[in-house]
Amino acid sequence: MTSASTNRRRALIAAAGVSVTALALAGCTAGGGDPEATGGTLTIGTTEQVTALDPAGSYDNGSFAVQNQVFPFLLNTPYGSPDVEPDIAESAEFTGPTEYTVTLKPDLTFANGNDLTASDVKFTFDRQVAIADENGPSSLLYNLDSVDAVDDTTVVFNLKSENDQIFPQILSSPVGPIVDEDVFSADSLTSDDDIVAGNAFAGQYVITSYDFNNLISYKANADYDGLLGEAKTDTVNVKYYTDASNLKLDVQEGNVDVAHRTLSATDIDDLRGNDNVKVVDGPGGEIRYLVFNFNTMPFGATTAEADPAKALAVRQAIANLIDRDAISEDVYKGTFTPLYSYVPEGLTGANEALKSLYGDGNGAPDADKAAAVLEAAGVTTPLDISIQYVAERYGPSSSDEYAIIKDNLESSGLFAVNLQSTEWVQYSEDRVADLYPAYQLGWFPDYSDADNYLTPFFLTENFLANHYDNAEVNDLILEQAVTADPAAREALIGEIQDKVAADLSTIPYMQGAQVAVVGSDVEGTEDTLDASFKFRYAALSKG
Repeated sequence: MTSASTNRRRALIAAAGVSVTALALAGCTAGGGDPEATGGTLTIGTTEQVTALDPAGSYDNGSFAVQNQVFPFLLNTPYGSPDVEPDIAESAEFTGPTEYTVTLKPDLTFANGNDLTASDVKFTFDRQVAIADENGPSSLLYNLDSVDAVDDTTVVFNLKSENDQIFPQILSSPVGPIVDEDVFSADSLTSDDDIVAGNAFAGQYVITSYDFNNLISYKANADYDGLLGEAKTDTVNVKYYTDASNLKLDVQEGNVDVAHRTLSATDIDDLRGNDNVKVVDGPGGEIRYLVFNFNTMPFGATTAEADPAKALAVRQAIANLIDRDAISEDVYKGTFTPLYSYVPEGLTGANEALKSLYGDGNGAPDADKAAAVLEAAGVTTPLDISIQYVAERYGPSSSDEYAIIKDNLESSGLFAVNLQSTEWVQYSEDRVADLYPAYQLGWFPDYSDADNYLTPFFLTENFLANHYDNAEVNDLILEQAVTADPAAREALIGEIQDKVAADLSTIPYMQGAQVAVVGSDVEGTEDTLDASFKFRYAALSKG
């Protein structure tokens, strides 16, 4: 993946006649969160894995969970809200049609004593674009032209298109953690060990001990001067599990205080009846989907039998066969519900574009329709297809989830499925190296807007790196991002979903809620299990 600097992206849609959107955001009082004193120790368990601490080298929930605790953001979401406000900034506003100006609070520092200035901010975003790592979030900066550090506290983001409705949210997303220019490399990823050794943190916590995907120890950062305020617990230890059943056992026996992502639906149901723990439910937004690599899938562009029409027929046939209700009820006990759109239900602009196009038109599978599509395209059946999934990444139910999908395809007589599972770190490398013709992914939103379910996936240069390229979809995505009229923007979001549903770059099929299981003496979970989809350890306390 190269940077967000293609000609197509430069040719952003001109929002003619649209006035500058004044998104001035009032600066908050320093340390404006809960003034409760810190203290105590909390242990959190998770099966989420970390790919990299460097914000330029990861774009996954496990890594972002760590980054959210230790790196500061210019803008962030306060507890209980999906809306962004200044974090380490005093103010942030459009000062011109394509000029977004952020003023930092004075005298900010990193935990290592280095000053945190506008120069670090410019460095942060310049390196994201320069590195453009395949597993990184740099594609979110598609509308960023350049960054100017005017003085020590003033930063100007020069945007390619006017009236960007999304940019403030993007500054709070995985591409937004501010890093120390004296510790991080300008043009390559910085190792986890170098980041920890450099103590390059300025969030609510610093990392005091780091054992990759085994144990991370955090200590509250007394110098954090931002929106979220002081941490309620001084020391937090996060244990990483490879087996969710062990995590369940530890939380019900009190060996960990909080289990956050990902217990099985059966285990969560069981724990709801346990008086020693509390099951806390938060708003949904997580989705599951099947990705097709347009180069290496059957009849893909780089295969010996390359045929775009046949490749599309294969994707359409699979879309006709997936039984969402069976996955929802048999595997997830209703904790995940069927999803027929790219933007999940509940967000403005969501539709059910796939429901009428595929299956029986009412959400159920239709094998006859799948067979007709393949026959019309001249595809000989049964067709061999390899599908990859990752069990520990999306919870222990993934195996059952993909067993159903395999059965859906094979029981039709149309496919012979080679189903494989790989551990997450290797998976994240292989999927962007074109090794998987079709594969499972999940999405946990960066911010609460339909854009976050479109831009990262379907721009020509997207994080999926699946070689999907539809110029019309690309331009519509750019257009919705700069359309100020809500009704017009919603219509564009619907149109994008309709077009992608016809192409089937991916097949979304499940939507789920956030769940944490905590000890009966743990407080604060409801405050952070919110629509921002950022789980902040600093909100939690015990006893």
